[in-house]
Amino acid sequence: MRNRKSGVFRYRSNGRNFRRRTNNNENIRSVTGSFLNDRTKNNFKSNKSAEQLLESYKILAKEAISLGDKTLAENYLQHIDHFERIVSHKNLNQNNNLSNNSEADQDQITKNKE
Repeated sequence: MRNRKSGVFRYRSNGRNFRRRTNNNENIRSVTGSFLNDRTKNNFKSNKSAEQLLESYKILAKEAISLGDKTLAENYLQHIDHFERIVSHKNLNQNNNLSNNSEADQDQITKNKE
């Protein structure tokens, strides 16, 4: 016969499927569709800008090619493509904002002249 201890089973999540306990008055905010989310995959948050990450991956891709590792080089090239899209989208938005601001300034100047 086994002598089992009676007790409460405690589930240890091992870091997976962890649910944070919150009070009813505490809101959990989740932002969807945002590049700048606080919690990303594997809790990775870079302190570098997209431009800096782009340059870093270009250097890493050149090193991987020179070492002959085609798989790693392709991985880095995909990262480069991703960050090029982000940088071009960011630049496009900045240019649109600048042109909209300059049009508004021109409108304000013509109103002031009248």
